[in-house]
Parts: sequence; C-alpha cells; structure tokens
Amino acid sequence: APIYVAHRAGKQPFVWVDETRPRLQGARLTAWELTQEGVPFRIVCDGATASIMARGDVDLAIVGADRIAANGDVANKIGTYPLALAAREAGVPFYVAAPSSTIDRACGSGRDIPIETRSASEILWITGETDQGRNARVRVAPRGARAETPAFDVTPARFVSGIITEFGLIDATPEQIARVVEARDAAYLGR
Repeated sequence: APIYVAHRAGKQPFVWVDETRPRLQGARLTAWELTQEGVPFRIVCDGATASIMARGDVDLAIVGADRIAANGDVANKIGTYPLALAAREAGVPFYVAAPSSTIDRACGSGRDIPIETRSASEILWITGETDQGRNARVRVAPRGARAETPAFDVTPARFVSGIITEFGLIDATPEQIARVVEARDAAYLGR
C-alpha cells in the first residue's frame, strides 16, 4: 500500500522485488501486483538484496508482517531478518507495513512466536509455467537431498525503523505499539 500511495501521488517509485524463496511469492505475486498498478520493478534473487543495498541502489526497505509482538518484534516470511541486517549495515531505513490487526498484544516478544516448518518439497521442488502455458513441477535438488524449511523468521524491533499502519507511522516500541492497539480497539468498539 505505501508503494501504491507513492506511485499514485506521482513520486515514481522503483521497486527491487525479492523472488521470495521458497514459494516465489515475490516473483509471482508481488511482481504481478506491481504490474497491475504500473509500478516499475525488477525481480532479484533473494541473495542479491544485500549487495544492491550496499552499492547504494536502495533508498528504503519495506516488508510486510504476519505478526507483530507487543515489544515491536516482527515475524514475517523467512528471509526478512537477513534483509533487516543488510539494511542496517547499508544505512537503509527498514520499515514494516502492516494493518494494526497484525499486532498481537498477548505476544510479549518475538521469542513467543512459534515458527512454522513446512514441507521439504517447497525447497527441493519448484513449480512454474512452461512455454506452452502449463504448470510443471520439477526437482531442483538431487534425489535423497533433505531440507530445513522454516516458513518465517523474527526481526528484532531494534532493526525496525518504523511500522506503517492505518493509524500512521509508529516506532517499533512497546509504547507506540500499545497506542496503536488502543486506537484500533477504540475504532473497533466505536468509541
């Protein structure tokens, strides 16, 4: 949403889209959405992002969140934490864009967030469209290979420059998180 708002306001954002392994949501979904909106982008392999940041080609990083703890720690798609580390090293602000419903006030910190492990097939196989327009699934690892497949990781609040919510930009601090939760609850209850 922040990218769409910037684009619609004429700011001409350009987006480096991580492929987002293992399910390739960036290459498939994010790229499709940006195409629909007319936002220019380029897909890069996940491992290239740190280098692109280091060479100065990124002004800011924006990621989503699946869950935000009361202390501002953020759980998101696996690979988010390394992006935050790379952004910190490169001096790139690192933002999380998420609706306030993502904040879980019962979850004290990222240590309290269980990390789902998915099927090894998500890494050992890949599905894509053939030139004939059919979906095909192919093995990308040798037979007998094993894989570890955590679906999410946790980025500590200290690496988050800010959280973009429908209530505005807030700091990833317990105080700011509590303020947004109060505003959300008041809006929900009609107060």
